[in-house]
Amino acid sequence: MELATFELLLGAQGQRVLHEAAESYGRVDDLTLGTRLRAAGHPPELVAAAIGQVALRRRAASKLGAEAASMYFTPDALEQATRAAVSAHRADRLQTLGPRTLVDLGCGIGADLVSFARAGLHVHGVELDPVRAAMARENLAVLGLRGTIELVDATTVDTASYDVAFVDPARRDGRGRTFDPQAFTPPWPFVESLLAGHGVAKVLPGIAHDLVPDGVEAEWVSERGDLVEACLWGRAFAGARRRATVLNPTLLGPQGTATLTDEDAPEDTPAGEPGEWWYEPDDAVIRAGLVTAVAALTGGWLVDPHIAYVSSATLVVTPYARAFRVLEELPYREKQLRAALRAHDVGTLTIKKRGVSVVPEVLVKRLRLTGSVTATVILTRVQGEGRAFLVEPVSAPRASA
Repeated sequence: MELATFELLLGAQGQRVLHEAAESYGRVDDLTLGTRLRAAGHPPELVAAAIGQVALRRRAASKLGAEAASMYFTPDALEQATRAAVSAHRADRLQTLGPRTLVDLGCGIGADLVSFARAGLHVHGVELDPVRAAMARENLAVLGLRGTIELVDATTVDTASYDVAFVDPARRDGRGRTFDPQAFTPPWPFVESLLAGHGVAKVLPGIAHDLVPDGVEAEWVSERGDLVEACLWGRAFAGARRRATVLNPTLLGPQGTATLTDEDAPEDTPAGEPGEWWYEPDDAVIRAGLVTAVAALTGGWLVDPHIAYVSSATLVVTPYARAFRVLEELPYREKQLRAALRAHDVGTLTIKKRGVSVVPEVLVKRLRLTGSVTATVILTRVQGEGRAFLVEPVSAPRASA
């Protein structure tokens, strides 16, 4: 979208077209809707922009909630935008650390700015793309939040006058999405320079541990079981080396947040035969390298020194892992496993695997089960040997952190 088209969309005519597109969206196809709006005398570029915004707002609702219905997006900026619960967690944590002013270096359409401003920070967004900058300005305004937006290259900004310099590097190059931090925009050396002081950076959850600079905290965050991002907290804000944060109001109540750090993880955790209870750590816990913290919380042990599964003799409800009751061990070889599952009248099977070269969907198809029972099987290594276990997922009550 061109800046002139976005400005037209914000005007009286544009708002009428946007309202009509929203009212009709989903009831008629885009071609019919566009034809009708153009026939009413509206410019084709305005019609396309309005229909596009309605579609993006529908997509954004899963990330940003009801507020998405009044915000503005570009497809790439929406893809990179932080989930509302995750950005709110980051903003709340910053609020407790005491800073008052924040500059967002590459603010996009302002999704993070919204949470920072709502947490009481005085925010200033920096953006090089004029359309995204205009959208960020409008998104703050429509939500009744204060902040300023500047159209400038983030790498030229003097951040010394701000308490926090936040950056969410763009992860696209000329070939599309990139997972190489060296290809980020702003470039990785610039991000590292911010982290040496009062910088905070949102990065891919797959970031390698050895890429995290010394003195910087790496926090992996999951929301309702989905690992969504890692956040690097500069030396001015670091409270640990590694942290796993779980956001799940269903399990944790209104506050909805639980966190583990490397201080919770013992250096030496034994490995041994599985007990009655099996624990699958949350992906944030696994990426943070804090599986042994789950073992400590549950009074358990590892099933293998190199596998992210924990076992215990007792059931402990924890937000950091999903619990399973071990019903029995099954044969690991496919032919014998099929016979055992058929003897249990299994028809619908979920396979969870770790540390073994099995593709669950392919194996389920090959097993050709036709029974009436739904079951879960864990395939993994125990002390280096492939093993199979029939387990029952635990429907856990609300857990405490």
